[in-house]
Amino acid sequence: MLKTIFQKLLNKSGKKYEIDSRIPNLLIFYTLSTRFFMLIRGFLKTGKKVFVGNNTKIYNTRNIVFGKNITIGKECEIDGFSYEKIILGDCVKIGSFSTLTSTSHFSKYGKGLKMGNNSAIGDYTHFGASGGISIGDDVIMGSYISFHSENHNFNDVTKLIREQGVTSKGIILGNNIWVGAKVTFLDGSKVGNNCVVAAGAVVNNIFPDNVVIGGVPAKILKHIE
Repeated sequence: MLKTIFQKLLNKSGKKYEIDSRIPNLLIFYTLSTRFFMLIRGFLKTGKKVFVGNNTKIYNTRNIVFGKNITIGKECEIDGFSYEKIILGDCVKIGSFSTLTSTSHFSKYGKGLKMGNNSAIGDYTHFGASGGISIGDDVIMGSYISFHSENHNFNDVTKLIREQGVTSKGIILGNNIWVGAKVTFLDGSKVGNNCVVAAGAVVNNIFPDNVVIGGVPAKILKHIE
């Protein structure tokens, strides 16, 4: 009975997989009860149908566009203070212990984050979104991912680096990408559609569609035929 109910909920949310017959009812019950309390917490925090984990803080919700069936894990901090809307598409998931920083300094109002439909990222993610982060649809990402959408200027030797300001080109990820754990995206990086980013890569360049990239700094390892 529980599996049938859970399967119907998955189908409604757009999840296209069948529940493994070995999954015990106790795990399904625990998941459903947890999601129920997350939904109540999310409605109290945002006024929307959003699943929010325990001790998660969301600031300036009026500047955040929430799609359907969004999950934000526990112990997260979401900064909605940006000059563009924070957009979280349908079925977006942000893992626990993650941070979205839209404005990092009062000298420059940040741009923010856009995350497409069915895209998910693991625990301990850092979105440094002052310069803007755009993530497409169907992007799956591991844990400990970090985005740094600004770079410090340092060429003027008569000034301290911290006094020289920053440049912001932003970070763009296309659609249908798999990002391994502990990948770092630096300002100005762009990854095309249908790509794989190997775990531990440092991405600081522009890459085309249909490639596997990896390394420090990242380079093309192979083309996906």
